[in-house]
Amino acid sequence: MNRLQALHDAGVSIWLDNLSRELLETGAFETLIADFAVTGATSNPTIFAKAIAGSDRYDAQLKAAVDFGVDSPQELFFDLALDDVRNAADLLRPTYDDSNGRDGFVSFECTPDLADDTEGTIEQAIDLWRRLARPNAMIKVPATEAGIPAVEELTARGVNVNITLLFSVARYEQVIDAYLAGLERRLAASEPVEAIASVASFFVSRVDGKTDTLLPPQSKLRGRVAIANAHRAYARYLDRFCDERWRTLRQVGAQPQRPLWASTGTKDPSYSDVLYVEKLTAPGVINTMTEATLRAFADHGNVTNSVSMVAGAACHILRLARDAGIDLDAITAQLEREGVSSFCDSYRELLRSIEGKDLSRADANSVRAERVGGRRD
Repeated sequence: MNRLQALHDAGVSIWLDNLSRELLETGAFETLIADFAVTGATSNPTIFAKAIAGSDRYDAQLKAAVDFGVDSPQELFFDLALDDVRNAADLLRPTYDDSNGRDGFVSFECTPDLADDTEGTIEQAIDLWRRLARPNAMIKVPATEAGIPAVEELTARGVNVNITLLFSVARYEQVIDAYLAGLERRLAASEPVEAIASVASFFVSRVDGKTDTLLPPQSKLRGRVAIANAHRAYARYLDRFCDERWRTLRQVGAQPQRPLWASTGTKDPSYSDVLYVEKLTAPGVINTMTEATLRAFADHGNVTNSVSMVAGAACHILRLARDAGIDLDAITAQLEREGVSSFCDSYRELLRSIEGKDLSRADANSVRAERVGGRRD
């Protein structure tokens, strides 16, 4: 049997951690859906920065938009990227329909300069949601302190939300509460809840990237802390989405907020290149993979139900890590801020790449430079 199909049959939805005009126009994305069991896709500023800067496939649309009078680099970016997201969503619409709205989603992220701005995030997310106009789209909102109330408000307004840059189990509890509160507000307002979907994107390999540097070279904890952290998060998912509060919502058709494993490419070359796929297999989860990880698993990955069977062992590993001096709360807080900063850097790069394109028109020689944290006229 196809290894990726076996993974899907074990309850793992496989989403591609990439999106580009090239993937869509060459038919490569359709091939991944048909032959590699791909049932979704995610994007972020880094992904689009690489796609737009490294390709001329966007140039004609950019020039047309400038000729039409669009001169904001951010708005030009939205024009390009939202087209890609819509096209990918349309290709995944059969998956969405066949799964009764549980799978087949494409995610697009709010701009990272709004990560600490609740109202700005809400306003932009609603605008993006309306412009996408696809039931199988999701808007990504970071799991920052400012992002949590935005998740509740957007859920209450009927927006599908992918909560990203999630590292700690404590923050995950807040994410779950925000989702449930948003659904409860809809229910209280006599609004439907059955079509609302949400995922909580728990980043994995970056945790090992930090903790491994703090452990001795021969420590048996190296390469295990991130997986244990994710296992503990999955245990919370199982607990929270079977309690009385959830049962009330489920009875009126609400869908659980699914855990999504992000950053699952292996950073340390001494580890298996499918480590964060094999060790995070469990019913109901999503794994977003780069194409390299996807193809590696298709070649030599093994499918085992590795999460639910070892949730108790995860707590033991985390206790050992704490005893070894690993302050996981401090590390995950640092990773959250670094994640926001990294995406802001990619977003600036993206805007610069758009500005650097030859977008001349009769009455304007260049687009106005609109950057994260400021504007240059």
